[in-house]
Amino acid sequence: MKWGLLGGTFDPIHIGHLRCAEEVLEIFDLNRIIFVPASLPPHKLDAQITPFYHREQMVKLAIEENPGFSFSDVENQRGGKSYSVETIEYFLEKYLSELELYMILGQDAFHAIQTWRDWEKLLLLCNFVIMTRPGYVNHGLSGIVPPDFAAQFQYDEKVQGFRASERYAIFFREVTFLDISSSNIRQRVSQGKSIKYLVPDPVRRYIVKNGLYGNL
Repeated sequence: MKWGLLGGTFDPIHIGHLRCAEEVLEIFDLNRIIFVPASLPPHKLDAQITPFYHREQMVKLAIEENPGFSFSDVENQRGGKSYSVETIEYFLEKYLSELELYMILGQDAFHAIQTWRDWEKLLLLCNFVIMTRPGYVNHGLSGIVPPDFAAQFQYDEKVQGFRASERYAIFFREVTFLDISSSNIRQRVSQGKSIKYLVPDPVRRYIVKNGLYGNL
């Protein structure tokens, strides 16, 4: 099994998330991509975040017609702060050797990886796919992590990725960049502006029905 994990706050999930996920699914010939909403994002402890239930429902509505996409509430079930290292360990322990796991990150998130819990351990647990914007100059891990850690990774021409072991690699892949942000969507809703074509229509209807983002 080849699975991708795509985490995020998804407040709300939008077309940009879905398009990038679809391209990664195709590039790496994955069996599925699992959307994993954060319950309590460590980097957003002071932010006003929509309750998990609503974010869960929006993700489910957004992916329901794509057989390659699925959903996990593992971070909500676990409780406490949502650490990616614990989520990856959960999937690896549950499926053991049957699973080839790919953690999917955006370019900006990867550049802040040193702020993540147990980041050194994290980068050696599974494959990583770093989604980059057009024009991104790929210097591997140089300038992103300390030189002594970056030195563990060597470029493998065969897989076009940076390997620290025979089993896992870090891949940089350009995807279609749609300049859409969840924060802008929330702002537009609060101002009474249209979000049509920024989010899937079932998500747009859910936001309207439940009065989300109207009092920002």
